[in-house]
Amino acid sequence: QVQLVESGGGLVQAGGSLRLSCLSSENIFMVSVMAWFRQAPGEQRELVARINVGGRIEYLDSVSGRFTISRDGNKKSVYLQMNNLKPEDTAVYYCAASKLDNSRYDYWGRGTQVTVSA
Repeated sequence: QVQLVESGGGLVQAGGSLRLSCLSSENIFMVSVMAWFRQAPGEQRELVARINVGGRIEYLDSVSGRFTISRDGNKKSVYLQMNNLKPEDTAVYYCAASKLDNSRYDYWGRGTQVTVSA
């Protein structure tokens, strides 16, 4: 069982930056994919960024060029650097892990709130 704990959320003005961290209880290379999702009030959860065990990275179109996903195996952590934040980025951000890279995510953190003011 993999436990994921997010941190780094907060309140920031538009144009500002935040760095989210996701600490795993297990070696992050034991799963096929680590990812960040977000869910805004009244909206469906959406995939923001993902990185697979081989290092392939994908981003949601609306964050491409502003957000960067990275990882540190020694620290069992995955990060999401968010720059030039916009009010529409406001959401609860979740870290997730997929065992088989089959679009199913098996492990989830509890989330961290990101609020971007205009």
